[in-house]
Amino acid sequence: MSRIGKKVINIPAGTKVDVKDNVVTATGKLGTLSYTVPADIAINIDNGVMTLSIDEAKKKQLNAIHGTTRANVFNIIEGVTNGFNKNLEINGLGYRASVAGNKLTLEVGFSHPVVMDVPAGVTVAADPKSNLIEIKGSDKFVIGDFAAKIRRIRPPEPYKGSGIKYQGEHIARKAGKTAAGGK
Repeated sequence: MSRIGKKVINIPAGTKVDVKDNVVTATGKLGTLSYTVPADIAINIDNGVMTLSIDEAKKKQLNAIHGTTRANVFNIIEGVTNGFNKNLEINGLGYRASVAGNKLTLEVGFSHPVVMDVPAGVTVAADPKSNLIEIKGSDKFVIGDFAAKIRRIRPPEPYKGSGIKYQGEHIARKAGKTAAGGK
């Protein structure tokens, strides 16, 4: 069996988890999320602990999806309980971001500002002094996808490091051209 799939999921106090027809629905202080579990994976909830198990006869076919399913179920429970966030840094002369309502406006060296719609269930905050964008929400997939779309607009370049990068991301820097020296 999968090492990740065998791990138990502790359901925190204040979070309600329901299983009906292989659909796990988690409700917490940050909202409600649901995930459809493959039909061959059994779900057992007992005293605030959830376990996912697979049939030993189909172990070979389901081993890979067992761990993935457990991770996705854990993410919806964690999302409605504590939420997730991603931070992006903007580096570059004149590069800035601002948020107005559900629109994120990026000025990152193009001749026009780039305006993006913020997905439902996601909050975005832009700090103009530190050029930091903070993305928060309960759905880990939506947050990661939106952060990747923002980063894709102006990925960091290796010479000066200007662009949009994840906070803490290491960008391999390259040396620029050296002056043509004497012989």
